[in-house]
Amino acid sequence: MQWIAEWLTKESPPSTSPLCDFNRLSYELRPADVLLVEGRSRVSNVIKTITQSTWTHSALYIGRIYDIRDPQLQQRVRMAYQGDLSEQLMVEALLGEGTIITPLSKYRKDHLRICRPTGLEPEDAHKVVAHAIHHIGFDYDVRHLLDLARFFFPWNVLPRRWRSSLFEHNAGSPTRTVCSSLLASAFNKVNFPILPFIDRDEDGSLRFFKRNPRLFTPKDFDYSPYFDIIKYPFLGLDDLGVYRRLPWGDDSILYNDNERTFAAATKMDEVDFPDNEPEISKKRKKHEEEQAYPQDDEAAQQIINTMREADR
Repeated sequence: MQWIAEWLTKESPPSTSPLCDFNRLSYELRPADVLLVEGRSRVSNVIKTITQSTWTHSALYIGRIYDIRDPQLQQRVRMAYQGDLSEQLMVEALLGEGTIITPLSKYRKDHLRICRPTGLEPEDAHKVVAHAIHHIGFDYDVRHLLDLARFFFPWNVLPRRWRSSLFEHNAGSPTRTVCSSLLASAFNKVNFPILPFIDRDEDGSLRFFKRNPRLFTPKDFDYSPYFDIIKYPFLGLDDLGVYRRLPWGDDSILYNDNERTFAAATKMDEVDFPDNEPEISKKRKKHEEEQAYPQDDEAAQQIINTMREADR
């Protein structure tokens, strides 16, 4: 199963056009903040499709080792993380690895966003962090892994018994055991709302009910009215009218969501976009088709064989 996880989580190169200022963002983070990540792997593309969201992963920021007050929790982090303990650390649940400690610097080149629980008491922030740390070492769901692998094959070529019901009824559910359920259960522990069900009685009184932690995806922290959204764009617009001084390029050149083709086009001496547009679209379509299914026939056959063995 490990090789399937590695194939699904293999990342494409980072974009050369950064969207956030990592240094400012890392300075702003506080323990119990949720960090949203726009992933670059095959499984991230699946999650984007089935959740209709840019955000494919969420992690809980726990701070540096000396930010953790409880000596037992400190020791647990030291045992789980062998890197530099002066690093800013996160707890995250990763496909193929389970729940682990990772350094924030891992996501230096990615598009990130901070979701901060509004008004969370320091004591409750500590409990949220503690809950996540206590789950370090938990395994991932093998069934979930195979469900994601199935998504890369045309629906009509798979036997019916191989088709996960997760894709038939609630397209978001395949992503819910990867990372967000851990964070949701941590906030449930201190009765902090994310997207609660709110019931109004006949007398007008309100009652909040917690949602099942497995029903959350990364985008729910962005969507929740109980989390503050903190962004640090690569070029800030804090001053009035500063957008007018941004280093815009030639107005006649438009970016068509294909970085490689665009980079080649901007190097040409003369660019005629009306003539080039069909060619750019053709290349983009070819690229999307190549990304939709496994490129390696041997890898594809191995996945099919693994599914057949699991079905037995």
